[in-house]
Amino acid sequence: MTPSPRLSPVLRREALRNALLETVDLLRRCRASEITPGFIDDYVALNWLEWSGGSLKLTITGRNICKQVAARLD
Repeated sequence: MTPSPRLSPVLRREALRNALLETVDLLRRCRASEITPGFIDDYVALNWLEWSGGSLKLTITGRNICKQVAARLD
């Protein structure tokens, strides 16, 4: 995942959506350092991830987005 700070907000949101499943997988494997720089802040701002006790977890919104992305892949 390569960040592109010059993306329009719509394209940035789509990039975040497309990377969410991989991001969740990295979090599950305790490899948050491998998440594209800036994505965590954006996910938190979008309410797709939240800080809980010093670690990140999916919000209800984030889980729903994951389901939508996974459904598109089927």
